[in-house]
Amino acid sequence: MTQSPLAVPSPAVALLEALHFSATKHSDQRRKDKEASPYINHPIRVAQLLASEGGVTDLVILQAAILHDTVEDTDTTPEEIERHFGPEVRHVVEEVTDDKNLPKAERKQLQVEHAPHLSPQAKQLKIADKTANVQNMTTSPPDGWSLERKREYLDWADRVVAGCRGCNPALEAVYDEVIAQGREALAAVAA
Repeated sequence: MTQSPLAVPSPAVALLEALHFSATKHSDQRRKDKEASPYINHPIRVAQLLASEGGVTDLVILQAAILHDTVEDTDTTPEEIERHFGPEVRHVVEEVTDDKNLPKAERKQLQVEHAPHLSPQAKQLKIADKTANVQNMTTSPPDGWSLERKREYLDWADRVVAGCRGCNPALEAVYDEVIAQGREALAAVAA
C-alpha cells in the first residue's frame, strides 16, 4: 500500500527520513579521530543514547538528534529543516546549533551559558551529544590532541551538562558514568 504524499509518516519512516537526510548532508565528512570514521556515526550514536539509555521516544528529539549538526556543519539551513521535518524539529536543532561565525572559545562559552535556558528536549539532546563526544574523546580521540587538551574538553563538557541537569535522570546517570570512565582513562595515560 502506497502512502499519499500528504499522509503523516509513521514514526519509523519519519526517523529514517531524518537519518537519510543527515547521512546525505554529512556524506563527505569524517570525524577527527585517527581512523577518520564517518561523521554520520556521531548523530546516530546521539539518537541511540537518547532512545536506549535515556528512554526517549519523542520523535522530535530523536529526529533533532540525527539532524543536530546539519545546520552547523553543512550547507543545511534552518528553513530546510523546517520544510522537511517541521517547526518543532527546527527549533530543537537551532537551540543546539553553534554560530560558526563566532570564535571557537566564544562558541564554547556560549554553550555553557545557554545550557540552563534550553528546552527540556534540547537539554536531553545536549547531554547525549556530550556523552557521545566524551566517549569518543577517551576511546578514539581527535588525532594529535594532547592529554591536556582532552582533559580541558572533558571539563568543558561537564560544565555544559551541569546546565542541562534535571531533564532526564537516566541519561544523566549514563553521562556521569562515561565522564568518570573518561577521567580514569586519561589519568591512566598520564600515570
